[in-house]
Amino acid sequence: MQEAARVAVDLGAESCRVSLLRWIDGKANIEVIHRIPNGPVRRGQSLHWPLSQILSGIEEGLRKAAAAAPEGVASIGVDGWSVDYVRLAPGGSVLREPFCYRDERTVATKEAADSLIAPFDLYRRTGALPHRINSIYQLMADSTAGIGARAPWVMLPEFVLYWLSGVRVAENTNASHTGLVNLETGVWDEELFRLLGLSIEAAPAIVPAGTVLGRLQGPLAALDAFRATGIIAPATHDTASAIAGIAADLGAAAYISSGTWSLVGAVTREPVTTKHALDAGYTNIGAACEGLLFHSLINSMWVLKQCMDGWAAEGRPWSIEKLVQEAAACSAAGGVLDMDAEALMLDSEMPRRINAELVHRGFDAIPDVSGNEPIFARTVFESLALRYAAATANLEKMLGRKLERIQMIGGATRNRLLVRLTERRSGLPVEIGETESSTVGNLAVQLAASDARGAVTAAAVRQWAAALCGDKARSI
Repeated sequence: MQEAARVAVDLGAESCRVSLLRWIDGKANIEVIHRIPNGPVRRGQSLHWPLSQILSGIEEGLRKAAAAAPEGVASIGVDGWSVDYVRLAPGGSVLREPFCYRDERTVATKEAADSLIAPFDLYRRTGALPHRINSIYQLMADSTAGIGARAPWVMLPEFVLYWLSGVRVAENTNASHTGLVNLETGVWDEELFRLLGLSIEAAPAIVPAGTVLGRLQGPLAALDAFRATGIIAPATHDTASAIAGIAADLGAAAYISSGTWSLVGAVTREPVTTKHALDAGYTNIGAACEGLLFHSLINSMWVLKQCMDGWAAEGRPWSIEKLVQEAAACSAAGGVLDMDAEALMLDSEMPRRINAELVHRGFDAIPDVSGNEPIFARTVFESLALRYAAATANLEKMLGRKLERIQMIGGATRNRLLVRLTERRSGLPVEIGETESSTVGNLAVQLAASDARGAVTAAAVRQWAAALCGDKARSI
């Protein structure tokens, strides 16, 4: 009898995926069964997520998964981006469409919170980098939208789990990213809630990764493949899921999750909440099973993607594969960028912004003409590799230990030029992991949870990640 399938739902700010794991001849095969376009939408002066569209797409994807898995689906897990949440009305229905973290409503509440508790004190208390987009400042801002502090809320990936199971929780990796979990106790910081005028009664209970929430409920449960399907909370924060998808032991390694944005960090046993760490932009969030993820956010392939969009609009389209190939044949870039420069965070006229940054740093501008696109790409790759090297050196200084290698996951793993440049700049070997590592981690936690008689262990998750990372699994 064929082993039952598993489903991983990955929520992304640009697209969401429903992936199906099936066991074919005893080997893992992971297929993206459905993709859902996503993006924030403007409602008047505010930015929101189109929740109904997301849920409709997930339902369509789950129906496709049920049709493709006659052996049945054992479990479903959901991961996604952090900080955003859904407020619930009495009875558990959606109170209103969730806000997007990019909405500027948190500018004022961040300032108000800073007057009540200094950012460094908050950082030492929660470990979370006090960034304006964090849930803590969003929850404070809800009153300006007429939302009462006592209205129950649930983080976005956990809302999908709630929609599927009827059980409302906050999984630890995502809860730790809100800025409201006390580092010492590992639970919601009641004193912090009171200080900021928030209702702790509105917060869901925190559970560990791998918690089984119960059986699938609702109309989907009538499908044959879903009659015995469990709903499992994996590491619901997509970065924690991505790190859980690395089969290697990360005890002596840095990780780089590289894509539109990059995260550079390491797994730690104890939080690092020094002034140096705060100033360098490092956060501490829960890992899937044991320890913490200590990392910083870096602007990365976003810069090149904006260039490519602009060139395509001018009739100069490039594929990323061709651009990487020709960039590899270029001479080393004549200048390097500060990838964290504010101008490079914006979304228009990127070649012009790159040249302004180059000139500002004392380098020559690159003429933005046909044929020079690979030079722009090479400049971005060289600059990003240099930023990765600086981040890993910073990690060594803050952790007080040497790193032996870098484990790279995400979309940039296909960019072998960037990998080589990162090795050259950092002096560390780079090992390549999965492109869709969050899917692998989501599934690995589900599988470990189904085996576990107690708490899910990091070793068990790594074993399942290794089993999923064979040639067949790489079809994702």
